Amino acid sequence: MEKIKIGTNGFLYPMPVTLVGTIIEGRPNFMPVGWIARVNLNPPLIGMGLNKRHYTPSGIQENGAFSVNIPGRDLIEETDYCGIVSGREVDKSGLFEIFYGELKTAPMIKQCPLCVECRLYQTVPLPSHHLFLGEIVAAYTEERYLTDRKPDIRKMNPFLLTMPDNNYWAVGEHVGKAWSLGDRLRAKGE
Repeated sequence: MEKIKIGTNGFLYPMPVTLVGTIIEGRPNFMPVGWIARVNLNPPLIGMGLNKRHYTPSGIQENGAFSVNIPGRDLIEETDYCGIVSGREVDKSGLFEIFYGELKTAPMIKQCPLCVECRLYQTVPLPSHHLFLGEIVAAYTEERYLTDRKPDIRKMNPFLLTMPDNNYWAVGEHVGKAWSLGDRLRAKGE
């Protein structure tokens, strides 16, 4: 089958749905972010791209800290709402029960199965966005979301985002163990 060119709208499929938290003008604020990933092992870094026009970048730069909260599907309505309204006009902090970790300036959401507290490591200015690199200071969860002391994606029940069609998706079935499915090909020397 021949490949066809679809322009520059080839987003990576799918993207995680996260709620990034920071304090802006003395108030907790949360913004959904899909352009986010782990980008370094040691120190443990998360990278995310945020449009410069958004409200959240100013809080990250002001405090040097942010949180990355992974909502479960039970928070899909609240998460979507946080992307519809701006913290400039609406106080979104009342939607969630908030807690703080070591940094005291990275608000986290108790209802989220996984919360990651980050210290701003570096900001890289891009043409339309800032690339924020955050060093993971601590991660928080509950026993009910763990299997063998590790976060369990089935128990956390996160949802995903696809662009440019702007749809949410559930996590699918388990299809195999990473770094072992290719063993047969490695044994053949391919």
